[in-house]
Amino acid sequence: FRVASLNGCKQNKHIRANVKLLIFTLKKYSLWFSFRLLLVVMFCLRSFSSTGRRALLALPGSAASCRLQSSYTQGQSPEPRIREYFYYVDHQGQLFLDDTKVKNFVTCFKDKPFLVFLFSRLRLNQTGRYEEHFPFLSLCGRERNFLRCDDRPVVFTQLLQTPTGPQGPTGDQELLSYCGGGEKLSVPFRPDALYMHPVSGRLYHPCSERAGGVGLVRSALAIELSPFFVYASEQGQSGQPTHFLWKGKQHTLTNELAGCFPAADSMQQGG
Repeated sequence: FRVASLNGCKQNKHIRANVKLLIFTLKKYSLWFSFRLLLVVMFCLRSFSSTGRRALLALPGSAASCRLQSSYTQGQSPEPRIREYFYYVDHQGQLFLDDTKVKNFVTCFKDKPFLVFLFSRLRLNQTGRYEEHFPFLSLCGRERNFLRCDDRPVVFTQLLQTPTGPQGPTGDQELLSYCGGGEKLSVPFRPDALYMHPVSGRLYHPCSERAGGVGLVRSALAIELSPFFVYASEQGQSGQPTHFLWKGKQHTLTNELAGCFPAADSMQQGG
């Protein structure tokens, strides 16, 4: 017992000596503060791994929360010969399997025929299954494709010029293409119907009623269009745009999409 105690004391003295040497070295090279800060960060991360993570999962807008509350399995068969799959659309118009952990350009769907097939059949989910967390549905025979989104299921990604169809003021019809589908997933571009949300600043454009009636304009495309907005002189760019100058013509913005957003947004803007 005595030998063990002596060995323990020697070991503790050795550890204390090493700690003192470390502190002396850190102070000498002005790294003591950084080392203390690192310890604080490590402690915070350790604490977050338990209580913080549970709080994060409890957030209503959390993707993890949606998955936990929905409790589904990709490819599940709730009825004979019926399969169900679950998808997610981000604010850039990229489509993913909902349970994909890392969502980026590498992991999103890029097959154009599949994207056209899925989004052309998009409608509101009125099946009584997963309506709260997956408000949209695309049916393919006996396959149910449930879909949720960061903002809107239709995200306009490109402005196209096509010589087909009714001609616009420049001789070609202008189309807004969405979700990677090219001309096959597109609507006629209406400059006067663009709507800039007064709270989020995001840009929207009408789409088919089956898909919710409102589509989000991807941020990169919105930035390209932003120089053409005209604002009231007394408010400047801090207010809402009143016109859109496009192809030499000034379009009066109708703001017809304003009614598609919760009244709480307008109240927040007024406050």
